[in-house]
Amino acid sequence: MRASLFLSALSVSSVMAAPLLPEINAHSAPADSLKKISEYFNLLAVKIQQSKFESAVPTCDLSKVVMPQAPSPLPPPSFGLSLRHVALGRGTQNYTCDPSTPTAAPVANGAVASLFNASCIVSAYPDIGAMLSTVSLDFNLSDLASIASSVASALPFPPSFLKQTLAPTSGMAVSGAHYFTNASTPFFNMDASQWKIGEAPCAKNNSTPAPEAAPRGQQGEKAVAWLKLITRPGATGGLQEVYRVETAGGSAPETCEGMPEHFEVQYAAQYWFYGN
Repeated sequence: MRASLFLSALSVSSVMAAPLLPEINAHSAPADSLKKISEYFNLLAVKIQQSKFESAVPTCDLSKVVMPQAPSPLPPPSFGLSLRHVALGRGTQNYTCDPSTPTAAPVANGAVASLFNASCIVSAYPDIGAMLSTVSLDFNLSDLASIASSVASALPFPPSFLKQTLAPTSGMAVSGAHYFTNASTPFFNMDASQWKIGEAPCAKNNSTPAPEAAPRGQQGEKAVAWLKLITRPGATGGLQEVYRVETAGGSAPETCEGMPEHFEVQYAAQYWFYGN
């Protein structure tokens, strides 16, 4: 089956000085990834068939959802917080290299990702939810769309952004965008979506290596670490903690040998948002 049946193109613009968000290439699934994609859709078909015989329609209740754990677990959410939203992030981890020191390790330089609402899939079908990062990473990202932000617009993203869906994962609608506002502040803007989830400038609180079996990137890159982030002053919507889990790809090579001064590595991850 053609890859275009699984992914619709995503093209959005950014706000402030944030980088432009990636565009997903709907025709780029490599041949060796079709087995994984087929497994995903076969499992999805089974769930749909089962739901026809169930007395209740699957819900998006997050109250009993259990967050995935790495072999060395991250600290749990703080007491009193509840899971507010789960998003699938698809984008790039960004790095820089000093051409004069090719033996040095690349330096992390933020990330850019589009976020899609995975709450219902994760809550109703956790086994399918666990496959989301793998399936979405099988489709390449095109060159960043050359779309300038509209300073006059009251919205942080153009209206067309709000209508985007990620077709291979059952048409998940956009939740928002993830980028860095400075070198140490990962930012999640989810006020542009219909759910008005909030905005979350964050700081890193803890990290743990991804599981050894975590999906590798398109060029064999290891999965980036799992993280616990805490929100900084200015967060809205009651958001207080954000977890990055179920990562796929995104790690830089060990050294800068043969690498350009600026480069990106494609990745996918789930972001779990907790608040009060």
